[in-house]
Amino acid sequence: MAWALKLPLADEVIESGLVQDFDASLSGIGQELGAGAYSMSDVLALPIFKQEESSLPPDNENKILPFQYVLCAATSPAVKLHDETLTYLNQGQSYEIRMLDNRKLGELPEINGKLVKSIFRVVFHDRRLQYTEHQQLEGWRWNRPGDRILDIDIPMSVGIIDPRANPTQLNTVEFLWDPAKRTSVFIQVHCISTEFTMRKHGGEKGVPFRVQIDTFKENENGEYTEHLHSASCQIKVFKPKGADRKQKTDREKMEKRTPHEKEKYQPSYETTILTECSPWPEITYVNNSPSPGFNSSHSSFSLGEGNGSPNHQPEPPPPVTDNLLPTTTPQEAQQWLHRNRFSTFTRLFTNFSGADLLKLTRDDVIQICGPADGIRLFNALKGRMVRPRLTIYVCQESLHLREQQQQQQKREDGDSNGTFFVYHAIYLEELTAVELTEKIAQLFSISPRQISQIYKQGPTGIHVLISDEMIQNFQEEACFILDTMKETNDSYHIILK
Repeated sequence: MAWALKLPLADEVIESGLVQDFDASLSGIGQELGAGAYSMSDVLALPIFKQEESSLPPDNENKILPFQYVLCAATSPAVKLHDETLTYLNQGQSYEIRMLDNRKLGELPEINGKLVKSIFRVVFHDRRLQYTEHQQLEGWRWNRPGDRILDIDIPMSVGIIDPRANPTQLNTVEFLWDPAKRTSVFIQVHCISTEFTMRKHGGEKGVPFRVQIDTFKENENGEYTEHLHSASCQIKVFKPKGADRKQKTDREKMEKRTPHEKEKYQPSYETTILTECSPWPEITYVNNSPSPGFNSSHSSFSLGEGNGSPNHQPEPPPPVTDNLLPTTTPQEAQQWLHRNRFSTFTRLFTNFSGADLLKLTRDDVIQICGPADGIRLFNALKGRMVRPRLTIYVCQESLHLREQQQQQQKREDGDSNGTFFVYHAIYLEELTAVELTEKIAQLFSISPRQISQIYKQGPTGIHVLISDEMIQNFQEEACFILDTMKETNDSYHIILK
């Protein structure tokens, strides 16, 4: 027996009314959101939006930059939209960067027919590493003595003039180029990203670098200091062929993603365009070895008194030996290890203070560091200096005679107290006449060029010209009295008696 539920007539009427009211409410929603209800221009005219609009920076997307730099290496496909591109490079491989002139007609006419200077840098991308860049690069220098972080492959480059690489700035190169001519520079990056990771246990991600180019024009004095343009890009550096494998891995991962997921990532481009950025802040480097300026205005001089002319600056004293002290803290001990080329052992001696390191015996150090580095570290800890090949002692004749006269006067006055003559030690390593000239000039606080010749007084008072062979036959700890003979052109002859 089948049962069928039938609603009363009144209920059917109520139900149909509810359906009509619901349909009407839906249509009302559509009308409220329609163009007739609200105008977008009216919304943007509200005070709050006007205030935000006025604070926005001007649109620079259509701005044409004077130069464009293109790195001929493919970008990674595993970079999300709106993120900066990332390019993988192989360690030591030459990569071309094309220097393009994008100026409009009449733009920057002051550089027409003139050269500009570009400075290339490889710097850290992470702000944390930027703060410790000097320490990071110094550690890399000790681990890789004689190597550079950035080099120019000059034979492959085109259009570059006067390329230079400062020995104290391992990550910087510079050159001149003519924007009107084709210019391509090939660079080589010799450090890898994993060399600067905190923990090296294998499989860690390397830190990203930046390749930055700053271009300058000449000022009125002919110096390239007026900034024109700067651009940079993000890179990671792998061991040889590692960048190719990483690019292939990223491409295979993207192929496995769904079309919807792929829309969230950038495509891989064949080249990398460097984007505009702020110029890299210039660091003032103190030149500790300036070109000597020779001054020949001396009328007289004496040892140890430094009474040269007021315009003459004496040579700086030799650097103080970097000895480890028992009071050295563990942090200072780590810096000492870096400075003395023991960076590979800093982790082993992380918590060692100066006293802890100095207590190590020779056998302990050799067992920890191996024979070669162990002996070197032990000698450095004990502050053992290499003995000079020859040591001689000199005294100026005028001082010697003055002291003799004082001694004679005291004897005549009945004073029996003796006197002593002050000599200065000269340490020779090369055993050459040039080295002896430089050492004597340093004692007199004059320029070596002011010493014309050095003679040795021989038998019967003859003057024998000093030669390398004669110095090599000097006796150890021989004593000499220096006599000076002044010439008309403010130069001197030195006589060893």
